[in-house]
Amino acid sequence: EKYPPTEDGMWEESFGGHRDSKPRGPAAVAMDVTFDGSKSVYGLAEHASPLALRNTVKNGPYKDPYRLYNLDVFEYELDVPMALYGAIPLITTHSSRGSAAAFWLNSAETFIDIMDGTRGKVSHWISESGTIDIFLMVGQEPKDISREYAKLTGFQSLPQEFSLAYHQCRWNYKDEADVKSVDEGFDEHDIPYDTIWLDIEHTDGKKYFTWDPSLFPNPKAMQDRLKEKGRKMVTIIDPHIKRDNGYHVHKDAEAQGLYVKDPSGNKPYEGWCWPGSVSYLDFFNPNTLQYWADKFSFDQYVGSTDILYTWNDMNEPSVFNGPEVTMKKDALHWDSVEHRDVHNLYGMQVAKGTWHGQAKRLSKRPFVLTRSFFAGSQRFGAMWTGDNKAEWGHLKESIPMLLSMGVSGFPFAGADVGGFFGDPDAELLLRWYQVGAFYPFFRGHGHIDTKRREPWLFGEPWTTRNRDAIRTRYRILPYVYTLFYEASVEGTPVMRPLYMEFPSDESVREMDDEFLLGNAILVKPITEQGVTTANVYFPDGVWYDFKTLFAFTGPRTALVKAPIEKIPTYVRGGCILPTKERARRNSQLMKNDPYTLYVALDTGFKATGQIYLDDGESLEGPNLLATLSFGPLGNGLSMTSSVASSMHNGNEFKTENVIERIVVVGLKEIPTKVVFDGRSLSVEVEDLNEGLKVLTIRKPNTKVGEDWQIQLI
Repeated sequence: EKYPPTEDGMWEESFGGHRDSKPRGPAAVAMDVTFDGSKSVYGLAEHASPLALRNTVKNGPYKDPYRLYNLDVFEYELDVPMALYGAIPLITTHSSRGSAAAFWLNSAETFIDIMDGTRGKVSHWISESGTIDIFLMVGQEPKDISREYAKLTGFQSLPQEFSLAYHQCRWNYKDEADVKSVDEGFDEHDIPYDTIWLDIEHTDGKKYFTWDPSLFPNPKAMQDRLKEKGRKMVTIIDPHIKRDNGYHVHKDAEAQGLYVKDPSGNKPYEGWCWPGSVSYLDFFNPNTLQYWADKFSFDQYVGSTDILYTWNDMNEPSVFNGPEVTMKKDALHWDSVEHRDVHNLYGMQVAKGTWHGQAKRLSKRPFVLTRSFFAGSQRFGAMWTGDNKAEWGHLKESIPMLLSMGVSGFPFAGADVGGFFGDPDAELLLRWYQVGAFYPFFRGHGHIDTKRREPWLFGEPWTTRNRDAIRTRYRILPYVYTLFYEASVEGTPVMRPLYMEFPSDESVREMDDEFLLGNAILVKPITEQGVTTANVYFPDGVWYDFKTLFAFTGPRTALVKAPIEKIPTYVRGGCILPTKERARRNSQLMKNDPYTLYVALDTGFKATGQIYLDDGESLEGPNLLATLSFGPLGNGLSMTSSVASSMHNGNEFKTENVIERIVVVGLKEIPTKVVFDGRSLSVEVEDLNEGLKVLTIRKPNTKVGEDWQIQLI
C-alpha cells in the first residue's frame, strides 16, 4: 500500500497540463549548512544575479529560493534566483576565519534558501530526489577551495589556443557565400578573428551531422579556405534527433535502443524541438556515448574537416512542448533511471560525448561549447550564459554571472557580446567588445531576427574602436593562455572577483562591478549609456593604467576618465604581463611573434610572472613554463627567467620566440646601463606621475625557452 495513501501530489502531480506519474513516490532530501563567521556566500551557478548570494527568507531581497533546474529560458530576467541553463550546487565563502565550501552532489531539481543565522550565513538545501551526498571543504584562502573542488570534480581542460581568441557567430550565416563575405570583411577591415560559427540553418532540414545541399554544397572547400588563412569553424549539433525514417541517426537510435524512453519504458520519449517531432538520445547509456563519439569521425560526419569543432545547444534538454520547456521527469534513462534523478546532468553528458568524439577524431584537444552544464563540465570545454539581450542591464549582469562561474569551478565562460536578442546600438556594442576582450570566452553572437552587427557595420569611428577592442584580446593572448594553464593544474578561476586576490580586504567581499583577469589585470567595465567617467576601487598596492602607464596607489577609490575609446584597465604592481604587440589576422599567425614584457613594479621594486608554452593544440605533448622575476640584486636590479621543461615521449618543447621589448614601469631611479650577455642594451626613459619612470629595453632578444638574466646597474 502506498504511504501516505491520501495526500495530494505524493504519487502523481499535474503541472501546466502535464502529468508527472511519480511511480516511486516522495523521495526528497534536505539539509542545512551553516558557514560560521561568514557574512557573504557565493556560487550556485547559474543565475542572473549578484556575485554574493542574496537572502531568500526573513525579509531578504529575494522572496523565492535559488533554483537549480536546467531550463531553456527565453530572454531571462535579471536579479532573480530563477533557474537558467546550468547548475553547479556549490556554495563558497571567505571570512576572517578562512575559506570554506559545501558541494551538494545531487543532480535532481534543487532549491537553496540563504539566510542570516546567529553564527553566520545559513543555507538550506532541498532536492526532489536522490541521496544526501555532501562534501565540505576548508582552506586558508579562496584559491584553496578552488583547488580542492577541482581535485574533486575535475580541473578545467586546457583549451586549444585558438579557442581563447575571438569567435564570430550568428544565427545564421546563411550560405557559403555569406561565410566567405564575412571572412573577407574581417580581413578588409583589418580586424582579427579565429573562428566563424554556423547555427542550425546550415543543416539539411535540421538533421545534425548534415549540410544543407543548396546552401552549403561544398563544406570541405569552404573549410579549406578558412584553414589556408589559419582559421577554424564551429557547427551546432544538438541532442534532439529528428524523427525521420530517412535520417540515419534516427534509424540507428531506433534500431539500437539509444533513445530516452517514455514512462512505460517500452518506446522512445517524443517531444518537439527545432526539427519538429524529435526524440532524445540517452547519454547515460554507454552505448549511446560510444555511438555519439563515433559520429564525429570524418567518414561519418561527411563534410567535416580537422578545423571543424562543435557547439552543443538545447541540451538542458529543451523540449518545446514539455513541462517548463524540458523533458518530463518520469521519462526513463539507461537502467530505468528516472529523468528527475539526473536532469541537471544531461547537458554535461552531451558535452562529454562530444568531447570524446572530437578527441578520438583529431588526436588534438577538443573544443566544445555547451549551454547546459553541471559540476564537472569544466573537463569538457566552455560554456556561455545563453540567450541574453542587447541591453545595458545584460552587459552589467554578465560580470557577476561570469565571476560566479569561476567561483563555481568552471573558468571557461563567456556571454554573447552585443546580446543575443535585440539590436545593440554602436555604443553598446563597443562597450561590450571592450569588456568581452577580458572574458575567458570571447564570442559575438546574434539572433536570426536581429540586424547584422559585424564589427565594421556601424562605420567609422566605430570600426576603429571595435578593432582596437578586439585587438586587445590578441595582445594579451599569451597571458590568457598562461592563465588557462594555471586553471588546468590549480583550479584557479581565470576571471576573478577581487576578494579572491585580496581576501583580507572586507570592502571587496561583495564587489562585482569590477574584476581581475588572473592576478595582474584589473578591469572596470562601463555598463551605462553615455558614461565617460568611472569610480574605480584600487585594492592595496600600485596599479598602472594599461594604456598610459600612469600609477594609482590603493587602497582607495578614484574617479577616472573612461572615454568612449577605452574602459579603465590597470596592471597590478608586482606582476609581469607577457603580450604580443604585432597585429595579425588570427592567433595562428602570431605563433612565432616576439614577446613584450610589461614589468609593473610594486613599492619594493619587485615583480613576477609566467609564460606557458606548448604547441597550442595537442592533447599530450612537451611544454615549458618560464618563470620571470624582477627585483633588487646587490647595488642594482636584475631580471631573470628560469625555464622548467616537461618532456613527452622523450621530446622537449622547442621555441624560437624571443623577447623583443621589456617595459619596466615604476622605477624611481634610472640605471646607468642595462647589460645582457656581456652587451649593453638600448634603453629609453619616460617620466610618469608620482615621481615614477618607465624604462623601455629594446631588442634584448632573449629566448623565451632559455634561462637568462638582465642586469640593471
